Amino acid sequence: MGAERKKTGGGAGSAVRGAAAALAVTGLLFLLPGLLVPGPEAKGDGQSAVSGESAPSGTTTAVPTGKRDGGRTVRLLKKDGTVEELTMADYLWGVVAAEMPASFEEEALKAQTCAARTYTAVLQKSAGHKHPDADICADSTCCQAYIERSDAQARWGLNAQSYSEKIARAVADTDGLGVTYGGEPIQALFFSSSPGRTVDAAAVWGSRVDYLTGVDSPEGEEVPNYHTQVDKTAQEVHRAVLDAYPGADLSGDPSGWFGPADRDAGGTVRSIPLGGITLTGSQVRGLFSLRSAAFTVSWDGSKFTFSVTGYGHGVGMSQYGANALAKEGKGFREILTWYYTGTAVEELW
Repeated sequence: MGAERKKTGGGAGSAVRGAAAALAVTGLLFLLPGLLVPGPEAKGDGQSAVSGESAPSGTTTAVPTGKRDGGRTVRLLKKDGTVEELTMADYLWGVVAAEMPASFEEEALKAQTCAARTYTAVLQKSAGHKHPDADICADSTCCQAYIERSDAQARWGLNAQSYSEKIARAVADTDGLGVTYGGEPIQALFFSSSPGRTVDAAAVWGSRVDYLTGVDSPEGEEVPNYHTQVDKTAQEVHRAVLDAYPGADLSGDPSGWFGPADRDAGGTVRSIPLGGITLTGSQVRGLFSLRSAAFTVSWDGSKFTFSVTGYGHGVGMSQYGANALAKEGKGFREILTWYYTGTAVEELW
């Protein structure tokens, strides 16, 4: 699910008020996470690095539990509709195992743990808003992904023991820590990979959040499926656009349907003319199921080709960028405060 540096966009008080005002619009942000997560886009292709082999029978791992996370509980709505109460430590283990490849650097896993802990804390403060009987659910398209320990270990095969211990350390070593802005936990959005720079929240959801601003992110060709391509016929584009935007005019030659895109410094499309109307890059991404809004589009006389870089909504922490920063020697605190502008890493409880 790159890393972004966070620099404050104003005084803490005004920024917190801005973030609070944005919550109504950015309720959408709790998708995924992310991002991503929200669906899988927010999760950094979470299981892309795991094995499909079965775990050795009898594999068990003792989870070192910090006193802060060990003393808090999470009511988790599982996919089968039941609600299970877990310690925060056990819950976060399952989230990190689901959201980020366990092969990543430990400092990246710690950053992911803090982001997930912060995300959970915010939802617990608004308990009942989404799920009346639970704090959070295991559906990545709604809240955060979560995987049972036995399922994760089965996927990891011969790496089950080492990966289990690695994630347990990430949880224990960040016990109770989260990301705050003006003393309050943030909407700690995350996603898989950027085209070299993350995206302002305002460009995606139309509402500014001071700590969710675009920053450089160092991932690149090491990311699986970093560059992808989607082909659409003129008929497919025509149908998709008019179904969603009946006011568009696609009566002319397809070569003139798309106009020049307005892009940010990282190449993500802010807006693009299409059939006489102007859409955001995120809207085009959704229309044609693109992996990100960092795309170019061309017409060769028979089909449109969308060439896409990265994966996810692009807001907040890039998971592959976080891993790249960790490989450079950055600690989890540096990674988090790079991606979430002007924030601090502090005890949440």
